[in-house]
Amino acid sequence: MKQVFTLSWTVDNSFEGVAVREFLKEHDISKASLTDIKFRGGAIEVNGKHATVRYILQKGDEIKVAFPPEKASESLLPRAIPLDIVYEDEYILVLNKQPNMPSIPSREHLTWSLSNAVLYYYEENNINSTVHLVNRLDRDTSGLLIVAKHRHVHYLFSKAQKEHEIKRVYRAFVHGKLVGKETIEAPIGRKESSIIEREVREDGQFAITHYTALRQYSSFTEVALSLETGRTHQIRVHMAYKGYPLLGDTLYGGTNHLISRQALHSYELTFFHPFLQKTLSFTAPLPPDMQKLQIVKESRFF
Repeated sequence: MKQVFTLSWTVDNSFEGVAVREFLKEHDISKASLTDIKFRGGAIEVNGKHATVRYILQKGDEIKVAFPPEKASESLLPRAIPLDIVYEDEYILVLNKQPNMPSIPSREHLTWSLSNAVLYYYEENNINSTVHLVNRLDRDTSGLLIVAKHRHVHYLFSKAQKEHEIKRVYRAFVHGKLVGKETIEAPIGRKESSIIEREVREDGQFAITHYTALRQYSSFTEVALSLETGRTHQIRVHMAYKGYPLLGDTLYGGTNHLISRQALHSYELTFFHPFLQKTLSFTAPLPPDMQKLQIVKESRFF
C-alpha cells in the first residue's frame, strides 16, 4: 500500500489562540496546498479529529496534515535504470547523475532520463509521488542534484534555492592555463541564431560565476566553480566568454579530443534541511572520464 505524505506538529505557547490557517501559513503551507488538501483528498486533523482551517488552537494541540496523493503524468514512463543514491530520507533523494543522461525526457529520449529512472524507483518502493527535480543538470553534466518526494517539499527547496540557500560547487576542466580566482559577472541570454545556445549579451539575465584554479596541466586547467545564479549553460557560457571553454564542450568552442562531453561535474552540494532542521553536505567523486584527465602528464598543483 502506498503511503500518504503527512506532516505533524505540537502547538506551543506562541501559537495559542491562533487559527489553523495562520499556523499552517507560518509553517510554509501555501494556499495552493490548502486548496489541494480541501478538494483533492487531503485532510487536516487536530488531536485526531477532523478540523477546518478556522479552528482556534490551544497549547498542546496535535496538528496533522495529510496531503492528497500525487499522480505522475501519463507521458512520464517508468524505466528500470540504476540510480546512484547518495542520500535518502522520507522527504528527498540526493542523486549522483551519470553523464550522457538528460534530467527530463525529450523527443529524442522519451524513456531514457533521470526522471524515468526516479519514477521507476518510486513505483518499486511504493512512494506515492511524481518526480520533482529541485535542480537539473544538462544531459552531459554529471553529479549531484536534489529530488523532492512531494510537491510541498519541492516548494520549500525551490524557495531555498531562489534565496541562494542551496550551495553547489562544480569541478570542470577548461582549455588554457588559469591561476588564482575570479568572479565573472556577465548577463546571459539566448543566441538569436539558435534555440539551444546561450551567450553573454547586454539584454540577458543577470549572472554571476566564481571560479578558482585548482591544478594546471600542459594545455588545460582544473577549476572549482560556484554560482550565485542558475542560468541555462551558465558555467559553459561564462568560461567560454573569458576565453577558457570547457574541454569537450564543442557547442561553446571546446574540443573533444580528450573527453567526449563537456568536462563538468556537480561535485559538492550543501543545504539546510527544513524538516530535519540541520545542514547537510555531500560530495560526489569525479566520474571515470574526468578522472582520466587528472593523470595527464606535465601538471602542477597550486
